[in-house]
Amino acid sequence: MHIFRLFVTPRTTTSQEPEQLRRTFQQDLQIPLTDLRVYERYDISGITESEFERAKTLIFSEPPIETTCTTLNLSSLDHPIAIAPILGQYDQRADAAELCLSILTGHDHSTVRTARIYVLRGPLTKTHVDTARQYLLQSIDTCESSMDLPTTLDIVTPVVPETPHIEEFTTLTKIKLEELLHYMQLSMTLEDLLCIQRYFQKKHRNPTVTEIRVLDTYWSDHCRHTTFNTQLTEITFDESALTKPIRKTYQTYLETKQQLNPSSNVVPTLMDMATMAMQELRHQGKLNQLDVSDEINACTIIVPVQVDGKKEEWLLLFKNETHNHPTEIEPFGGAATCLGGCIRDPLSGRAYVYQAMRITGSGNPLVSKEHTLLGKLPQSYITTTAAKGFSSYGNQIGVPTGEVREYYHDSYRAKRLEVGAVIGAVPRSHVHHENPVPGDLIILLGGKTGRDGCGGATGSSKIHTKDSLSICGAEVQKGNPVTERKIQRLFRNPEVTQSIKRCNDFGAGGVAVAIGELADSIHIYLDTIPTKYTGLTGTELAISESQERMACIIDPSQWKRIQSYCAEENLEATIVGEVTNTGRLVMDFQGEIIVNLHRQFLATNGATQSTTAHIVSPRTTPSPSFFTNLSFLSTTTKASIETRFHQALQDLNSTSQEGLRAMFDSTVGANTVLFPFSGTYLKTPVQGMVAKLPVLQGTTTTASIMTHGFDPYLSEWSPYHGAQYAVLLSLAKLAALGGDISKAYLSFQEYFEKLNTPMSWGKVISALLGAYEAQRQLGVAAIGGKDSMSGTFQDLHVPPSLISFAVTTEDIHRILSPHFHEAHHHILFLYVPELSDGTPNWAAFKAHCKTLRSFNITQQVYSAYVVEQDGIGPATVKACLGNAIGCVYHKDELQRLVMAVSSTHKKRELDQTSITQSCANTSENDSLLASLTPEDILFYPFRGSFLIEVDTVTAQALRDLPHMYHIGTTQEDPSIVMGDTSISLDDLTNSYESSLASIFPIYAKEKTSVIPVPLLTANYYTLHKANHVVSILLYLILKC
Repeated sequence: MHIFRLFVTPRTTTSQEPEQLRRTFQQDLQIPLTDLRVYERYDISGITESEFERAKTLIFSEPPIETTCTTLNLSSLDHPIAIAPILGQYDQRADAAELCLSILTGHDHSTVRTARIYVLRGPLTKTHVDTARQYLLQSIDTCESSMDLPTTLDIVTPVVPETPHIEEFTTLTKIKLEELLHYMQLSMTLEDLLCIQRYFQKKHRNPTVTEIRVLDTYWSDHCRHTTFNTQLTEITFDESALTKPIRKTYQTYLETKQQLNPSSNVVPTLMDMATMAMQELRHQGKLNQLDVSDEINACTIIVPVQVDGKKEEWLLLFKNETHNHPTEIEPFGGAATCLGGCIRDPLSGRAYVYQAMRITGSGNPLVSKEHTLLGKLPQSYITTTAAKGFSSYGNQIGVPTGEVREYYHDSYRAKRLEVGAVIGAVPRSHVHHENPVPGDLIILLGGKTGRDGCGGATGSSKIHTKDSLSICGAEVQKGNPVTERKIQRLFRNPEVTQSIKRCNDFGAGGVAVAIGELADSIHIYLDTIPTKYTGLTGTELAISESQERMACIIDPSQWKRIQSYCAEENLEATIVGEVTNTGRLVMDFQGEIIVNLHRQFLATNGATQSTTAHIVSPRTTPSPSFFTNLSFLSTTTKASIETRFHQALQDLNSTSQEGLRAMFDSTVGANTVLFPFSGTYLKTPVQGMVAKLPVLQGTTTTASIMTHGFDPYLSEWSPYHGAQYAVLLSLAKLAALGGDISKAYLSFQEYFEKLNTPMSWGKVISALLGAYEAQRQLGVAAIGGKDSMSGTFQDLHVPPSLISFAVTTEDIHRILSPHFHEAHHHILFLYVPELSDGTPNWAAFKAHCKTLRSFNITQQVYSAYVVEQDGIGPATVKACLGNAIGCVYHKDELQRLVMAVSSTHKKRELDQTSITQSCANTSENDSLLASLTPEDILFYPFRGSFLIEVDTVTAQALRDLPHMYHIGTTQEDPSIVMGDTSISLDDLTNSYESSLASIFPIYAKEKTSVIPVPLLTANYYTLHKANHVVSILLYLILKC
């Protein structure tokens, strides 16, 4: 079959990417280029020459801004490098082109393969070209392609072998089983494999390879939280004043556990600690909004929604998860499928996902690429490429990203933190939960299965090694947001959702987990599963991850209706199994039963794991809970107040992330209430996200609020304190946006190092106990969460990370924005003191939230901003930027605040032995604390305290409020005034926006020139006009 080849390149005046890449080659990689051209290459078969000529300008190019050619005229100074997707990975450009060709030609016989050609021009050596090639091949889902025209575009179909049994498995010795474990690269433990051996010994047969792979996937930490369900047989503590609150919380946990289960003698587990607050509050008759069902795909609460003035019951679903391992390996695809995976969980609960949040952790992206760890990608490449992946998926599926926040910590070089959180909603009447019965059909709808994604679940449970980049490419699957968007549209139809008894999304576990979890007895017909290409084995069909698929159980009578509705959305639906009454998970392939496992055995989740843990005392030196940067407090080299402001605003964890956030669409769907930045100049960062619920008919004033809390440096110092402040920060931000914390629900994201020592286990326990204490104190509960324990690279570990997400609903008329609104208003500081053990004063925090709530309801609060690790000074500057309003600090009130803070530190009753053993600098630090000035206190990390803007009347009404300080007044002049020093907001803005400008630019480097656009001739539209319009529109939609 004839193969046509076409090259498409942007016209010089409209091209930006080649220019950016040219700068990278010349400046960063020292390659002496004189020119760089980038071509999109298309190889097409299955069409005629006339169809090819029509497709040139209708599908493959846009004549006003692109030129085409069928051959490249290269000189001796040109060095072409062809980069193509790995065969078998999803290629969105090729998929979109094939779909448009089918519309244009009326048949679906065409095949398209794509590549990107980089033509480097200049006097380059082989070393120069190899350096460029290495840079272009950083993404492991791509490979170098030949410049020669291929003889065929078909994927060679191998002969599918029969699924083998593992011979003599039931008689293998422990040593041989361990060899098998390593040979098959299983993520399970040897104890799990011994458990499997005993099972098959009782069955008097050897397992198939597929059964072992299915069990490895089903029991993986990713799918079954095996680490969190490990029994903690002994927990010990360091003797220290700072471990006393941890001990006390642990004792409370044990007592509560005994009260709730008096006849139980169950050993503690991480899962039990993570859910104890929810169990306790439910036992007390609280959490009445919680929706409980057999489908546990996302946190779900029942909320009242005002629609055209009438109250309706809706389900509000929210979910967070990480894609740390995939994003570390392949940043674009890993981050994209992080969002896709998040969306699918509420979507499987029949909810429409209408807003997303992205929280990430990175090493310093400003570090030179030469300092990249062996076996790792550069931090700058990971962070910029991951941002493109996440934003690309969200932009294409049509889900706005309401908040983007990246934390910088050197230990995230071990493995990146990539967290997605989403929120969705659906009328409660649209969801029917029913128990499946024998004869019910299992249908698969959505994307097709390929070899890519095999090992996704088990791979995410492994640590990163120096060889991961070269061997893990197949575990990171490319997402297809267009298909997931179709499922979103399909599930907005109540006729569809009300017909579904149960639904599960296809995550990393593939068919084995997605369908295997739906019912106790299931028979799956693997031959019926739609595939991207032929030649897949039964094992691959059973475990391959496919991002955009759903498994649903329906009554057989509903099949035709569901099939019809799927056809309307151009969505493939297939019957792939049925519910049985055997109590087994059965899979057949090519007439052979290759999986036949008892549900009871599957549900064991493998061998019971047990371990011991030890909780180490935090350092007693002034920690991040006291001061972020002691250089601000130095008694000998104290800088000027102006210098300290500039330094604080240039810190990577305080500096502007506007350039990063600009990569994400925050308004698609028209439900967004607050932009990511507020004020006339859109410069004040909003500390959360707010959106109206996605009502299709009528109007609503009900909005959801989602916020998060986290500080990696505080968590590194003490996971216990870090988790408490994570909860506090998430709820403080929710209150500052106008929410009621008493009606909030939480979800946690845990990310820790590989747990292989008692002390590493102790870090997780400490964090969970801290979160448990915070929930108890506030009467709120985490009703969901996600954990990952693979943050280790050689001897480097990620900081202990427990991120708290808080969610509630509120009327849009009570939503607060964070920027200062007017001059001559009063800035009140609602201080949340620390207790002597470094934990928050919860009574003060609850009182402040109550005050903020009551005065907001009466519209007496203009704005509210939560202080984080960088302190009052940077927080005030950020609140000023939105409307370019200045601030005058009141030194007498700041001095009063200094006295309060100093008093807190004097009350710290640290154990003298602990101090002597672990703190040699205590006297020096005490002298620093004793010499605090009003200037110093501006940079004290008052985590979770509030800055609120009020008028004179309200300021008077609040003057006697405990822990309230009238620290300043807004002014018309755009400057920050402290005593005799006045600092221009423009100067502060320059510092604030400078640190990440080279990684995430806020402003264009050059002025954009006028782009001449040639007029099109009428002949362009003469033939088959209707088809042209459809194909052009469709391609533009898919290409966006």
